[in-house]
Amino acid sequence: MIERGIDAFMTALQRLLGLALIAAVLLNFANVVGRYGFGRSILWGDEVQMVILVAVTFLGAAIVGWRRQHLVMDMLLQRMPGPLRILVRALETIVLVVIAGLVGTYSYSYASQMYLLGRLSDNAEIPMWMPHATVVVGFTMLALVALWQVIADLRNGDHVKRSPSSEEKP
Repeated sequence: MIERGIDAFMTALQRLLGLALIAAVLLNFANVVGRYGFGRSILWGDEVQMVILVAVTFLGAAIVGWRRQHLVMDMLLQRMPGPLRILVRALETIVLVVIAGLVGTYSYSYASQMYLLGRLSDNAEIPMWMPHATVVVGFTMLALVALWQVIADLRNGDHVKRSPSSEEKP
């Protein structure tokens, strides 16, 4: 039940990020046409694209983590006996939880400083806490997703759904 809710949220987020990426590409195209066709560019365009790409990258990391589609080098892991494989997968996920939690915590501190300073981007006047907040949200979501998955992995044993690229071969 909870997993279906998380999956639905991740699907909606993926669609939103896809639309944001399309908007960034269209903005870039408009800027190129304006710059080379008319000698004028959209001054705030690069800043908006940067904010979109930061959001796509860090929020998208949580989606990739949830779907277990991240890059995995598990040739050695596949050859381990079941109980050892479960332990190693749990340990690597715990390390991910700790690192993502630390990055989320430190990013929160930095985003808070940007908020308190009222720092704005130069041309678009985007509050700079916003792109930094996407780092906070992305890493926090990644930590929570990984924590949920390590608990599920330990509860379910070695019967964990993996992405097609990391499925074990018979």
